[in-house]
Amino acid sequence: MSYQKEFDAAKNNPEAFWKEQANALPWFKEPEKVLSQDEHGIHHWFADAKMNTSYMALDHHVENGRADQAAIIYDSPVTNTHRTYTFRELRDEVALCAGMLKELGVEKGDRVIVYMPMIPEAAIAMYACARLGAIHSVVFGGFAAPELAVRIDDAAPKVILSASCGIEIKRVIEYKPLIDNAIEIATHKPDHCVVFQRPEAIAEMSNARDVDWAQAIEKAEPADCTPVNGDDLLYILYTSGTTGKPKGVVRENGGHAVAMKYSMKAIYNIDPGDVFWAASDVGWVVGHSYIIYAPLLHGCTTIMYEGKPIMTPDAGAFWRVIADHKVRGLFTAPTAYRAIKKEDPNADLAKKYDISSLEAFYSAGERLDPATFDWLEENFKLPIVDNWWQTETGWAIASNMTGIEMMPVKPGSATVPCPGFNIQILDENGKELDKNQQGDIAIKLPLPPSCLTTVWGDMDRFKSGYLEQHEGYYTSGDGGYIDDEGYLFVMGRVDDVINVAGHRLSTGEMEEIIGKHPSIAECAVIGRDDELKGQMPTGFVILKNGIDSTDEEISKELIALVRQEIGAVASFKEVYVVPRLPKTRSGKILRKTMRQIFNGEEYIIPSTIDDPESLTEIQSLKA
Repeated sequence: MSYQKEFDAAKNNPEAFWKEQANALPWFKEPEKVLSQDEHGIHHWFADAKMNTSYMALDHHVENGRADQAAIIYDSPVTNTHRTYTFRELRDEVALCAGMLKELGVEKGDRVIVYMPMIPEAAIAMYACARLGAIHSVVFGGFAAPELAVRIDDAAPKVILSASCGIEIKRVIEYKPLIDNAIEIATHKPDHCVVFQRPEAIAEMSNARDVDWAQAIEKAEPADCTPVNGDDLLYILYTSGTTGKPKGVVRENGGHAVAMKYSMKAIYNIDPGDVFWAASDVGWVVGHSYIIYAPLLHGCTTIMYEGKPIMTPDAGAFWRVIADHKVRGLFTAPTAYRAIKKEDPNADLAKKYDISSLEAFYSAGERLDPATFDWLEENFKLPIVDNWWQTETGWAIASNMTGIEMMPVKPGSATVPCPGFNIQILDENGKELDKNQQGDIAIKLPLPPSCLTTVWGDMDRFKSGYLEQHEGYYTSGDGGYIDDEGYLFVMGRVDDVINVAGHRLSTGEMEEIIGKHPSIAECAVIGRDDELKGQMPTGFVILKNGIDSTDEEISKELIALVRQEIGAVASFKEVYVVPRLPKTRSGKILRKTMRQIFNGEEYIIPSTIDDPESLTEIQSLKA
């Protein structure tokens, strides 16, 4: 089937289309009502089905010929550890972990916080919750105690599952003191805190609520799968970078399983039995969707990688993993590709490894800038697929649908809307704009399966934040345009479109132009307040290694480049060469915080910041 036929089928008869996709999964009771609405007018998929996500992803494969196939490959260069779990081994470990949770009083609908590093026990914990019908909420391992406390109070977990430590390139982060501090701060007190002891740092088990993972597992009896309804919740995931009370994005079991299963072939062209690697973290939505759930629902092998794209031990780390495990598809953020490019500009380290198994690069989490796209294309001659999606949707809103029809690539575009996402570009009054006109990217309701159906415990916040700006649409918060051929160009958050003397200009477009300069490894452009013109663009750039030009020479060249590409109207006159850009742990540049600093506004240092000193450097530039 062509992409257009697939897209039209999902658009014109969504219930028939998604019912067909649902037929690929093993339900305990198949859904009779594919799409329904609740008393708030919110759409739900497969609400009356009976199922269990853990059964679909593990037990089903054990019972149907994949028992001895690798399910998870754990690859940890920071501990020099490799371990493979077959589907049978993983199913058995999950059943015991579920039995442990059951013994601790966890039942269907209870919440469990998972606060763990990139180790197999994190996946086991998530699937164990799913097995019992409990709702897991994964919090990025090493998150500061106050932020963990906020999530404890919001989700009100019965149990916290954790490890004694996480391991970074040059340090060990002890988790137990952070958890103890968070529980002390929080109003809600979990009944138990279960700790998986790692030899790099043994946690002190001093509190009556503390439980040793290994000891508890040894006493546990395997637990069977608890049937849940399709609209019962699988997990809560808090949006990164939240200030104040975080938004708990919720995911329902039924729609999630269907979308995950469908996307593995339709978007990523991955078949059962293939090895798929999402080089992310379980704390982020990519980790939930494409490390933990989608590959195993599809009968694939997934990789849990405890390392970095560089320095574990070098910029050839990704190529080593691909060669060792015969990875067919690699999915990571552009930040990772840029880090590799900066350390190894000619991709010389890739030549040391046989990466012939790799068929495509996939990218999401931020815009894939043309300079990085070009570097991948020139050095690897493989398809490069940019996804655009959000924590809220759980899977790609737009992508090149490589498993349906590989379309010509346009650098800077996430290609076309995925089947199920009816994207419209709207002006501030909700009027649909013509092709090539920039506006709000909105999705006509109903949203397809797997998208959020509320914010945990706060339906009013869900409606006001996503549904009320444009009636009948989900508002993404991103701006962009659709070109004459239907390709979507996401130009950044709506508040990253700046107004220079009455002209609306995209900082994303300026970043694309700056990124083309051969000396630039990475860049960001923000809008600085200006008394005369309203806003003026300010650029921040990181240079590649070995550049001989002075900072002043580079700045002049970049200013001339933007003037040449956009014109004097851009008023691009300010560039700072910096050693690093402030980012979240998932690799997103903190443009909003940088803008607040330069505009003298109050700001809160995001809890997800990877390197706080990078913000100090931005503050010094402002001073």
